[in-house]
Amino acid sequence: MAIVFPLVIVLTMLVVQVGLWYYAREIALSAASSGVAAGRGHQDSPDKGAARAREVLARTAGSSLLQADASVSSTADRITVRVTGHAPSLLPFLSGLSIDQSASAPREHWTAR
Repeated sequence: MAIVFPLVIVLTMLVVQVGLWYYAREIALSAASSGVAAGRGHQDSPDKGAARAREVLARTAGSSLLQADASVSSTADRITVRVTGHAPSLLPFLSGLSIDQSASAPREHWTAR
């Protein structure tokens, strides 16, 4: 029991760590998607998309996504919002679990047929 129990504890913490990492990825993807939705409008600025992503991160990330930041890149036809950060680490040998999620969509604009 003295040999098996520490292994069971580490495996349990590893499962929880994977859950934390996945949840942090979902937060980042949600923020990126919200940023794209806000910045892809006809006369919307790409900066509006980055601001919206940061707003979503401020409301939802908390301690689940650390050092979160959003950046935007845009062309005349496409907008991409990228959210980066780190997942919290429960195990000392798994520090620095980085998160990098992005969302992209075509920009809305008038076209002539």
